[in-house]
Amino acid sequence: MTTHRYLRAYISGIFVPTLVLPFILSGFIFVRLVLKVPVPMERAIIFPMALVPLLWGLWNILWIVTRARTHLPLGLHGMLLPFLLLPAGIGGAVLLDILTPVPGGLLIFHTSQIPYTILGTAFLAVLAGYFLFWHFFVGFVNRVLGIA
Repeated sequence: MTTHRYLRAYISGIFVPTLVLPFILSGFIFVRLVLKVPVPMERAIIFPMALVPLLWGLWNILWIVTRARTHLPLGLHGMLLPFLLLPAGIGGAVLLDILTPVPGGLLIFHTSQIPYTILGTAFLAVLAGYFLFWHFFVGFVNRVLGIA
């Protein structure tokens, strides 16, 4: 399989989030409809469901293009993606009135405040998760498609 290398890289990149995001959406639907949490959570999930797979695919193409120069392992390359997603996500959430910065943390849906210490710890967990997903799952699909 030597043709369409970047298309295969894109498909490999979108594979994992395309499988994971429906489970996250199911959790949002459960919280909204079954637990009857009265916050407009659908505003918080629509854009990530559209953008995250796209960005994972493009990020995998970028790894294919730059790995000869950078020699960066796939897991570390994938771990850099949250540094782009976080500012974009926070900016979008502020524009959509989902998040409000307040002293000491972020106010979500004008109902509950999350302190910056918890957000920092969660970000470190996200970095670890991204490393593992990229190293194991995206790396596996890259090898199966013959691009690794």
